[in-house]
Amino acid sequence: MKLLLTAFDPFGGDKVNPALEAVKLVSEKVENVEVVKVEVPTVFRKSIATVAAAIAKEKPDAVLCIGQAGGRYDITPERVAINLDDARIEDNEGNQPIDVPIYEDGAPAYFSNLPIKAMVQHIREAGLPSSVSNTAGTFVCNHLMYGVLYTLAKEYPGVRGGFMHVPFIPEQVVGRPAPAPSMNLQDIARGIEAAIAAIWEYEEDIRTAEGQTH
Repeated sequence: MKLLLTAFDPFGGDKVNPALEAVKLVSEKVENVEVVKVEVPTVFRKSIATVAAAIAKEKPDAVLCIGQAGGRYDITPERVAINLDDARIEDNEGNQPIDVPIYEDGAPAYFSNLPIKAMVQHIREAGLPSSVSNTAGTFVCNHLMYGVLYTLAKEYPGVRGGFMHVPFIPEQVVGRPAPAPSMNLQDIARGIEAAIAAIWEYEEDIRTAEGQTH
């Protein structure tokens, strides 16, 4: 099995992106999964084009995109991406789309077809906090997740795909107002590897309560 693992470059004034730094630490072989890594610009449209080109080149069996979610304390596989850009801040090239659909011919939303609940279970079994997230935001993370799932649905229906957010690392929260949760890079990398192992093990997701009330 080949898995395309992507991560964004730093954005929003941060000098590092824990997603990218952790992905660099992930083994190139997890279980029976060959891991191919791609750095993605935190830029609307360009991010999707970068990953779409990598999919065409590598022909993976699955795609897992990783992004930073400052303020979250755990590792969170995303359930769904919505067809909307609504940027609170500019991306790395100054773009700030507001209330714009990502693809005019796209579905209102695309759901991850990775085993997100099994991924959460595996990450917890590795001794790390994890939960299912029901919003990927409306910035470049949601944009890329939606664009990847749109691309897979249109061109590669046999390929599974999804997105996972990771917390800040400790150096990013120095000087930030409390509460400012963080996780060290080695643990984030272990969590990503645990998620990849679940993708390898589970073609279909497990059935367990991971919903939220709000």
